[in-house]
Amino acid sequence: MADHPVDEKLPALKMATTGLQHVAAMYAGVVAPPLIVGAAIGLTGTELTFLTGACLFTAGLATILQTLGIWKIGARLPFVNGVTFAGVAPMTAIVASTDDKDDALPIIFGAVIVAGLLGFLAAPFFSKAVRFLPPVVTGTVITLIGVSLLPVAFGWAQGASPSADDFGSATNLGLAGATLVMVLLLRRFTRGFVKQIAVLLGLVGGTLLAVPLGVTDFSPVAEADLVGFPTPFHFGAPQFQLAAIISLCVVMVVSMTESTADMLALGEIVDRPADERTIAAGLRADTLGSAVSPLFNGFMCSAFAQNIGLVAMTRIRSRYVVATGGGFLVLMGLCPMAASLIAVVPRPVLGGAGVVLFGSVAASGIQTLVRAGLEKDNNVLVVAVSLAVGIIPITAPEFYHSFPETARIVLDSGISTGCVAAVLLNLVFNHLGNGSREAADVTHPMEAGEEITGGAKAAATP
Repeated sequence: MADHPVDEKLPALKMATTGLQHVAAMYAGVVAPPLIVGAAIGLTGTELTFLTGACLFTAGLATILQTLGIWKIGARLPFVNGVTFAGVAPMTAIVASTDDKDDALPIIFGAVIVAGLLGFLAAPFFSKAVRFLPPVVTGTVITLIGVSLLPVAFGWAQGASPSADDFGSATNLGLAGATLVMVLLLRRFTRGFVKQIAVLLGLVGGTLLAVPLGVTDFSPVAEADLVGFPTPFHFGAPQFQLAAIISLCVVMVVSMTESTADMLALGEIVDRPADERTIAAGLRADTLGSAVSPLFNGFMCSAFAQNIGLVAMTRIRSRYVVATGGGFLVLMGLCPMAASLIAVVPRPVLGGAGVVLFGSVAASGIQTLVRAGLEKDNNVLVVAVSLAVGIIPITAPEFYHSFPETARIVLDSGISTGCVAAVLLNLVFNHLGNGSREAADVTHPMEAGEEITGGAKAAATP
């Protein structure tokens, strides 16, 4: 019996190039949090490079753990892990409240360790929420994941920083557009392997196009060391402060919510629906990776939704491809010069490719919704209100400005708020009173130990 595509081992060259494509898709997201937090602390260029390399290294370890798995740890899906953006705001708040900036990173690392360990213990209980996530909920959340990521791509397309003189310039937007066109042409007029690595080729082509325009910066390569290991506790032994721990425990809940939604999305795309046990194993990998990450000077790890779009678009579902990408991340963490090669890709080029990747995630969500029983008025209301709630942080970023900072960690995440709204509305309209009978028409449980309301498989590949 042939292996499921998720368990397929591809030829070495194909494994390497497609794995590198996953690294290219996630690189900017991995390095952005350490750059932001490091700048807030006032780290030197050398220290900032070290912190960035450490986050790449720990993201690679977490990705390998998630894809290959050990015991009951790891979803064993093509699931990429990296530094979560949800932690950036509370970490910078911790930095601002710390008088001696040398203590900021040790305090953050201590809080991440505690949050990770608590999350690991809570994973099997948290995973039981899957029975409240039928297609009408998962389709809504998958759509929100794609829609929430698109502004990131649009920001990249404009340039590296809003304060830069060329931010939003015709050159930057032109590069983004050219990269997008390259990817589309490759997808339309090529076949086989070339078609599958269209995004990687688009990134290479966009970078080459940027060279004569003076947009490509090769200084990271010139300044990087060839070898560098993330020495354990380089910035000092972890410190444990209650306020910081509570803050990052809230982030962990947000992170676990988003990872659950991402696993459900990926399970549909690769035609191996994520059941309760898979989600529990995936959350254990997330949280254990987060708890171990500070040992090597890394931050909290979580799922990277942008790579789900890459899986959907390329139709390469092998978890070993993503594990290979994790191996590249580890090597980049050990070799700053190698890591800097990806940094050469201009942000507008990443933005052009991101439009395709993130748009593919949203399209997958829409395909799931098509099969979620939208002929039912109740389901239409669930989707309509949940999408509206989830889009608030995107269209009105200051909507929750008067709320406490801790509450905003959750409220400013459209994925989290939209997911909570969808779950609650689905319970109210489809499980309480008369709604439960209508829900039965579009949901059906899986068998023992893997029960999930509405387990219909959605062909979510665009």
